[in-house]
This record gives sequence, C-alpha cells and structure tokens, in this order.
Amino acid sequence: MTQTSHRQLVFTVKDKCRVCYTCVRECPVKAIKIINGQAEVINERCIGCGNCVKVCSQGAKYSLRSIDEVNELLRSEQKVAACIAPSFPAEFSEIPDFRFLVGMIRQLGFDYVTEVSFGADMVAREYESMIKNNQGGGQISSDCPAIVYFIRHYHPELVKHLSPIASPMLAMSRIMKKKYGDDLKVVFIGPCFAKKAESEEIDEALTFRELRDMFQEKEIQWESANPSEFDPPASWKGAIFPISRGLYFTANSAETIPEEQLVIAEGRVNFKEAVREFEEGFIRNKHLMLLCCEGCIMGPGMSPGGKRFARGAAVGEYVLRKLKTVDKQQWELDVTEFSGLDFSQEFTPEDRRFEIPSEDKILEALHAMGKFKPEDHLNCGTCGYDTCVEHAIAIVKGLAETEMCLPFTIEKLHDSINNLNVSNEKLARARQALKQSEKLAHMGQLSAGIAHELNNPLGVITMYSNILIDEAPENDPVRADLKLIAEQAERCKKIVSGLLNFARKNQVTLSVTDVVKFTRHSIDSIIKPENIEIIFEQKIANPQARLDIDQMMQVLTNLEKNAVEAMPGGGKLTIGVEGDEEEIRFIIADTGTGISKQHMEKIFTPFFTTKEMGKGTGLGLALIYGIVKMHKGKIHVDSNNDPAAGNTGTTFTITLPRT
Repeated sequence: MTQTSHRQLVFTVKDKCRVCYTCVRECPVKAIKIINGQAEVINERCIGCGNCVKVCSQGAKYSLRSIDEVNELLRSEQKVAACIAPSFPAEFSEIPDFRFLVGMIRQLGFDYVTEVSFGADMVAREYESMIKNNQGGGQISSDCPAIVYFIRHYHPELVKHLSPIASPMLAMSRIMKKKYGDDLKVVFIGPCFAKKAESEEIDEALTFRELRDMFQEKEIQWESANPSEFDPPASWKGAIFPISRGLYFTANSAETIPEEQLVIAEGRVNFKEAVREFEEGFIRNKHLMLLCCEGCIMGPGMSPGGKRFARGAAVGEYVLRKLKTVDKQQWELDVTEFSGLDFSQEFTPEDRRFEIPSEDKILEALHAMGKFKPEDHLNCGTCGYDTCVEHAIAIVKGLAETEMCLPFTIEKLHDSINNLNVSNEKLARARQALKQSEKLAHMGQLSAGIAHELNNPLGVITMYSNILIDEAPENDPVRADLKLIAEQAERCKKIVSGLLNFARKNQVTLSVTDVVKFTRHSIDSIIKPENIEIIFEQKIANPQARLDIDQMMQVLTNLEKNAVEAMPGGGKLTIGVEGDEEEIRFIIADTGTGISKQHMEKIFTPFFTTKEMGKGTGLGLALIYGIVKMHKGKIHVDSNNDPAAGNTGTTFTITLPRT
C-alpha cells in the first residue's frame, strides 16, 4: 500500500465481554488476546476484516468512529466530496429512489456526491487487461484492503503476486481530484471499516452505519429530502462490484475471460484456503479474486440483520435500472478522459507472523490442558482455535489461556465438584464429631456428678442386703427377695462404674504394641458361638504402633461382642488390621442385622441402646468413641439393615496414628 495508517480499527468494551471466544474463532489471523477472560484486539495483528464486530452478540466489539472528523471537514471552507460505495442499495433498501439518498447526503453539507462504482469501472478495465495478458503468471486481487493486509502481514512472500492495481476507492479519489482539483477533500462511505486505514489518499472514511447515525443526529429523513442525481462521472457496470463475484462480472465486460483462469473465493475460511493452496503451488497459475467478506454487501460497516441474498437482489435491481438509463456515450467519454490516470499501486511486505515456539514449550502448554497423548487432542474448536496445537502455541505466545479449552475446563469443574463433595462430606463428619464431642462433654459432667452421688447409697444397699442374706434362713422366702435386691444393686454399681469411666478425663498411656498379636488376643477374649465364623485378616507390613493397651482392648472387645450379638442367627465376623507408615486401621465387620438409618446418628450418644431392657446400658459405644478420640483417631461406621439394598451388616473402621 502507498502508506499504511496504524490507527486501531476495533476496540473492546470489557464490561460486555462474556468469554464466549466467538471473536477468536471468527478472526482469520487470531488477532485476539485473552487477558483474564477478556478478549482484546491486538492492533498490530488486526487486518480490519470486522468479523469480530459482526459476530459479537453482546456488542463488546466496536469499530473506530470518524463522524467527528468528517463533521470537522464539513465545517471547513474546503470542498468535500462523498464517494459512495456501490453497495449502498443493499444498505438503504427502505429508500425508494437513490436520488433521495443523494439529497440526504448533500443536506449533511457535502459539496459533491458521487459513486465509487465509476472507479470500479476503471479498475475492472485494468484487471481485464492484466488477466488477458497474464503478466507474471498468477495474481491476487488487491481491491479488498483486508486481503491486502493479510498477504502483506501473514504471507509476505506473496506480496509480489498482489495485483499492482488501486482499489475502486482510491481510483475514484484520484478521478475526483483530477476533475474537481487536488485540494478536494474526499470522504469514502461504504460497508468496510478497513478502508479507514487503507491509504492516506482518502481524507476520511465512514461506514454506512455511521452515515445513518449522522442522519439521525441531524434529523434528516428521506421523505423531506430534495432528490438529486449523483455528480459525474456516472458509472456503468461497476455498480455490480459489491455482490458475490462482482469483480469478475465487471472485469469481464467483453465476456472474453474464461472462468477457468480464475479462482474466486469469499469469506474468512475460503479466502485463507485459496491463499494457502496458491502459496503451495497448486493454483499458482490462476488469478485469485478474493474478498474477506461474502461480497461487500456483507461488510461489517453494514447495519446488522440484513440478509445476504436480499441485499444482493437490491443491488441487482439497482444495476438493471441503471443500465437502462445510463448515458453510455457520456460514460465512454468519461472513461477516455480518465484512462490516462495512474491506477497502479505498490505493496510492500510487512511480516507480522510470530515465531513458532519450541516443541518443548508447546508440549508444556498441551500438558497444562491435560493433553498428554494424541487421542487427547479433540480439536473441537470451542477455544476459538482450529486445533489443540494452535491453542497451545497461542498460550505460549501469551494470546490465550488454558481455561479456554472447554473439555479441560469441564473436567476441572468436575474435579472441583468432586473435591467439594469430599470436603462437604468431611465437614459434615467433623460437624457430627463436634456435636458428639459436645454431647459427651455435657453428659460426662452430668454422669460424673450422678455417679459420685449414687456410689455411697449403692454401697450401703449392697452391704446391708448381703448382711440380711447371710442372716436369713435358707428356707425363708425373703431370702430370694434379698438376693434380687443385691443383684440389682450390683447392676446399678456397674452402671455407675461405666458412668465414671465415661466421665473421667483419662490421659492415654501409650506403649509400643504389636497390633497383630494385640488384635488376635482381643479375639481370644470373646465367647464365639458355634454358628459364627471369625476371620482374621492381616494387611500390615510393620505391626508396631503406640497404643494404650488396656483402653484399646476395651474398644476391640466391646465392638467384637456387639458384632456377635448382632448375629443371633449366625454369620461371619471379619476382623482386620491394616495400615501404612503414618497410621493403622482396625476393621470389625459383621454380617448381622445392621443399624437403621434413623439410629446411625445416635449410636455414640450415652445411654442410647437398641438392645432389650436389662441387656445394655448404652455406654459402650460412647466410651469407645471417647477412647478413640483420646488416641487422636477416627471412628467410622457403615451399616445396612435393608436386605433389598444389599447384604446386611455393620463395619466399624478405627483409624489411629502410629505415634
């Protein structure tokens, strides 16, 4: 290009960006940088195609606005010409006659209003001549500034194949300045905001959307506008330039250019593929007619919501009417008058490709996204990049983040949910343990007081009942009553003893113990019915641990006796010892009747028991709980009493630190 402006064309409204990565996906050169989940346009890499603006449903991307600068020109004393792109019928389809639109533009203050399509006529003649002469083999059309930027910045080796022909906009600017003077100010109005940075030969450029905003600000409506014709020179077939294949139709005026010599590609995917195949030599002898959009009628400066084929039809109808009314003789005179102008343009390469990172860096980025083998590369495109490797390269270059990978993010989310569930479960257990500890503390204080108060009268009752038994004759019926009194007093004494054991704040007396021998000894201490099978399992390499032997023996024997009592019809009692270097675990599992869900929360509560009256005090499990906690251990219970849900039974797992 003659001179490139480096003004930024696209901006981001960060508060509106919703992290959808659509702009990344639609950007043909990935000129989008994700920073903390926000998509920002990298001006140095942007080619001004406007895809990101068109696809952003949240309005988080907007283009450079030039209304203030144009108004400043219009307020000056210099003559200002508005050069209207030939796609205007597709934008202003609600205006029944183009002359009303011309009148509206004049009302804004423009001195001249002309069609760029005459410039397209002149440029098309240059293309027609070049293609027929086939100078230098294959060429790439240069009428679309976004395509030119793409070649110059990302395929600089192909710059020599860019057609050295000015765009219709620049051609029309040169024509207008020759006709009306070099001091004329030219404002281009069209569907493309890449034109704003195409060349400094144009003083300013507006999009059709900006033109509508100017009409609205000045309250200009077509119904009240004075209809007016375009200023000369009038165009002919160049008016069809903005539709799909428009350059071909315009350049092939004599219908002597066979389509086999051409490759016509439009849209962000197709034009890139055509350039790639051209670069690789597959179509090097063809002339490429490329557009970044699907015809200029779908440019980013058009109002949103328009339909492609309806827009094309509107341009086609305008062209048909124009060809019927145009003064062909005057057009030929104008062509002759301006054919001596220089419509050439030079382009210089400006490489903006970044260096591909090392394979190690790419692998590191892939591993950070959980991609360790080829089958992990889903290439789903949800991150905005075509492949996982491209995404990894962008991460290394600081353009992307690992969280953009949707499968990876979902997997992390699932892991977080699982971890949260585990944490919630641990928290629930901790809360339950805290509640249990509080209960035990309160019950312990109460129990200690009760036990001390009951001990003295119970001792008196026991002593005197035994004296009376000794004094009573053998045949005296009172003797049986006295024995009952003594037995019940003894039972009360045991209950009080349990209360004292429960309430006392004992410190554990630790000693090195062989837990395997210790557990076997606990089994020998219980009475095993014939219908119960006892299995001992040892899964521990180092059996040495520090325990309070007396208290832990009480824990194991109580649990083993409870397990035996839970299997009145027989069953299997499995007692296991396992562990690692940090902790040991005692596992007591039975195939008994199980514990109901409503009772599970109460089993460690003092005086709670499911045994028949007179067969249990309800202090055993509470005492076990206290002893385990004094060892800084944990006790966990799993139980099922519903045969429909599986095998019934209960498993107690006691986990203690080795030291």
